[in-house]
Amino acid sequence: MRVGIGHDTHRLAPGRPLILGGIRIDHPRGLDGHSDADVVLHAVTDALLGAAGLGDIGDAYPDTAAEYRHADSRLFVQETLARLNQSGWHVVNVDVNIFAQEPKLGPVKGQMRRHLAGLLRIAENAVNIKAKTGEGVGAIGRGEAISCQAVVLIAAVGE
Repeated sequence: MRVGIGHDTHRLAPGRPLILGGIRIDHPRGLDGHSDADVVLHAVTDALLGAAGLGDIGDAYPDTAAEYRHADSRLFVQETLARLNQSGWHVVNVDVNIFAQEPKLGPVKGQMRRHLAGLLRIAENAVNIKAKTGEGVGAIGRGEAISCQAVVLIAAVGE
C-alpha cells in the first residue's frame, strides 16, 4: 500500500466557470488556470501520481502544453488512474479538503463525492469531501482563491 498527498490553489476570476470535483457550481467567479482549474481534481491527480511515485501534475500535464489549454481536469484523473492500473495499482480511498470562503459547498459535497467515486471506480463510501472556510484569513479567507488538499491510498491489485 502507498499514500499520496496532493495540493492545488487557484485564484478566483470573473468570466470563468467554477468547477470543483468535476461539478459546475453556480458562482459569479471561477478558477483561473491553464485548464479548467479544478483544484479538487488537480489535487487528487497529484496525490495519485505521488502515491505511485510518478512525479507530480506539473510533470505529467504541464501548463505550457497547448493540448491542456482549457482541458477538462477529469482527463487528468482518468489518464493517471489508467497509468496506475497498468502498473498494478488500484485506489482504496481518497480524502479531500476544499478551502473556500465562498461559495458554500455543503449543498454540493454529496454530488462531488459521487462524481469522484465514479471517476476513480471506487465505492462512494471510499470518498470523503470536506469543505472549510478561510475564517477571513489570507487569500482564501478574503475570497480571492480556492485551495484543495487530497490524500489517497492505493494498493497493489489483489490486496
